[in-house]
Amino acid sequence: QVHVVESGGGFVQAGGSLSLSCEASGSIFTIVAMGWYRQAPGKERELVATTNAGHSTNYADSVKGRFTISRLNAQNMVYLQMNSLKSEDTAVYYCNVRGYNSERKVFDAWGRGSQVTVSS
Repeated sequence: QVHVVESGGGFVQAGGSLSLSCEASGSIFTIVAMGWYRQAPGKERELVATTNAGHSTNYADSVKGRFTISRLNAQNMVYLQMNSLKSEDTAVYYCNVRGYNSERKVFDAWGRGSQVTVSS
């Protein structure tokens, strides 16, 4: 079984910065991709940023230039640095990890989420 745990987030005023961390553990053979998604009240979950084993990255247009995703392969960790935060960034942020487990089967695991609140 693969476990995903987020940390960080919190409350900040508009224009401020926050960071999120995520660690995957358990029966992992290899991780293919890690990423961050968010869900605001009354809205569907949406992609924020993803990164793969080759460290290539993909960002939602709404966060480009403000958010940075980075990955530490050796420790199965991924980070999200969020700068110039806006009130519309307020959401629960979820970490997603995809790869192959120790039985060489595909897994797609999610964390429980971390609240980010930006006041205007």
